[in-house]
Amino acid sequence: MWGYNNRGQLGNGTTTDSDTPAAVTGLSNVEHIAAGKEHMLALKTDGTVWAWGYNNYGQLGNDTTTNATTPVQVKTATGNNLSDIVEISAGEAHSLALKADGTVWAWGCNTNGRLGDGTQTHSHTAIQVIGLSDMTDITAGGRHNLAIKNDGTVWAW
Repeated sequence: MWGYNNRGQLGNGTTTDSDTPAAVTGLSNVEHIAAGKEHMLALKTDGTVWAWGYNNYGQLGNDTTTNATTPVQVKTATGNNLSDIVEISAGEAHSLALKADGTVWAWGCNTNGRLGDGTQTHSHTAIQVIGLSDMTDITAGGRHNLAIKNDGTVWAW
């Protein structure tokens, strides 16, 4: 990664900007990446999700609000590692994941209800979006989200 790095969003263990590409520290076997405003996500081939960068709302999902200059593993509210993930997406200050079972999980900033749990309380760990099952695709906008259900209908929150 390269570019602006004031919050550790390059994942190289520093907050120094870089004008040339450099590897993210400690990541391998990655099959998908997603970029938020100042935080990043990686989905590994084992179905786990890793995040780094700015964490003021808990958008890294590691049960803190501390910025991370290297990848940290996303956890659920029960303290388990988020697993069986097939797709990820990053919004401005929140993150989404689609599990293999068709459920959608969210964490980070919940202003305007972007975590889909019926509240506006921020979450520092991944929580399941209420009422969504059999989903096949997700995408996070800056402050909203979309998902496609297996019957072709589109859901937004």
